[in-house]
Amino acid sequence: MYLKKDNFFYENVVKLEVRHEENHDMKEQLIKEAISAKEKAYVPYSKFPVGAALLTKGGTIYHGCNIENASYGLTNCAERTVIFKALSEGENAFDMLAVTADSERPVPPCGACRQVIAEHCPKDMKVILTNSKGDVQEFTVGDLLPFAFMAGDMHE
Repeated sequence: MYLKKDNFFYENVVKLEVRHEENHDMKEQLIKEAISAKEKAYVPYSKFPVGAALLTKGGTIYHGCNIENASYGLTNCAERTVIFKALSEGENAFDMLAVTADSERPVPPCGACRQVIAEHCPKDMKVILTNSKGDVQEFTVGDLLPFAFMAGDMHE
């Protein structure tokens, strides 16, 4: 009964399953890329390396890590580093972000990073948070900062 009308139901279910599998594989790959990025962190003060990997709509993956400074306020987090890096290369369409650290729980972005993520990434984009124990939590950008201040708020 579901296979009528040129196998519409069957074909769409198969396509959905393939997309889900590809998405799962990409999520795992992005987590590995974030772990690799973490190894480049410059953290002589906190000793708390964080890595991030950002997937563009075109399939390019950018790495970012936290980079500390003796003047702590000038430290840049991994999430902002990876977004700024991609933007500086002309990218502006993003598909997924993974962030990892050696923390007890999957590492959440700080408030400043959430604001930058909200400004440059789609509200429904997946953000994968992980830790070195293998714990994984998934959120959307909108979940992380549901009432974000946006450029349009300045012009109302």
